[in-house]
Amino acid sequence: MTRQKILITGASSGLGAGMARAFAAKGRDLALCARRTERLDELKAELQERHPGINVAVATLDVNDHDHVPKVFKELSDELGGIDRVIVNAGVGKGAPLGSGKLWANKATIETNLVAALVQIETALEMFKESGGGHLVLVSSVLGHKGVPGVKAAYAASKAGVTSLGESLRAEYSAGPIKVTVLEPGYIESEMTAKSASTMLMADTETGVRAMVSVIERESPRAAVPWWPWAPLVQLLRILPPRLTKPFA
Repeated sequence: MTRQKILITGASSGLGAGMARAFAAKGRDLALCARRTERLDELKAELQERHPGINVAVATLDVNDHDHVPKVFKELSDELGGIDRVIVNAGVGKGAPLGSGKLWANKATIETNLVAALVQIETALEMFKESGGGHLVLVSSVLGHKGVPGVKAAYAASKAGVTSLGESLRAEYSAGPIKVTVLEPGYIESEMTAKSASTMLMADTETGVRAMVSVIERESPRAAVPWWPWAPLVQLLRILPPRLTKPFA
């Protein structure tokens, strides 16, 4: 099924902007939201110049403003005449080692990546039920498979929660009319991974986005992306003793 009207949160940069460019090239209409309005406006101008046949709607959204999420989703849906795919992509990668005294950093990660994702999920489901169906995409992480030490501990926990929500939804809507995809990116070049220590496992942005969009278009239930090296590494992560997971953190 071709999803023509796609909403992406966290679309002003990184993988969100990359997916927007890829879907625009396929001729899809886009609803893009993020905190940084100027970047959204620049992206909209770029996409409409390159692909004049598409419609692009943008809106400022801080996903941690929970009351604002349904309002923005509705405004964007009204502007495009409906939404048939929502990509829950907004997230942060900051954090601190547990017990380091930086509760605020880990709390912000959990709130943005998991609690705000839940708000987006509930909003998208309500929209899809009203319209008769749709495709919900949750951007999780390969780190959702295993706890890791250091600064990524809260991040891994938040993504494990996102993956769990996605699995629950797949069971809930196994017969439709809502399709659910859980994306588990490995390390892909973006603003979020710019300071990552795992550079030897880093995929370039183009390769990563292409893999993500391919999985989304197939509406696959769940996938680690890019497949190489991350699908095999996920299997390894699952069986590694916790003390050996540090290279993935």
